[in-house]
Amino acid sequence: MTEEKVKFLMRIDPDTDRKIKASMPLSNCRSQNEFVENALRFYCDYLTSQDCFSVLPPMLVSALRATVQDSENRICRLLFKLAVEMDMMMNILASEIDIPEELLRQLRGRCVQEVKKTHGMISLDDAVRYQNGEE
Repeated sequence: MTEEKVKFLMRIDPDTDRKIKASMPLSNCRSQNEFVENALRFYCDYLTSQDCFSVLPPMLVSALRATVQDSENRICRLLFKLAVEMDMMMNILASEIDIPEELLRQLRGRCVQEVKKTHGMISLDDAVRYQNGEE
């Protein structure tokens, strides 16, 4: 099955022609026509692509994915360790403090609102000021 080809007349600078001829062996193209067609496809994909991975070299995509995966794994391990430490702290506090269930529910609601309002940027100083009635 042969594809129908469209004739396309194009004029280019001699410098561009030299670049094409020098780059052809690197691209494994058999003709200048094939080289230019591949280059035009690449550029069209680049212009219209929502997925930048289609125009990036596969080795770069692989390296980027590996870097993101390593970062994700590191963050997951750190979050797990933090959750363990928080659980230990909460259990120690719970064993020493008798807080009525209703007060605990109110505190949880207030804390959820505070974390949302500050985007998680809370500090012990803020909590102490609140508990001392300074807020």
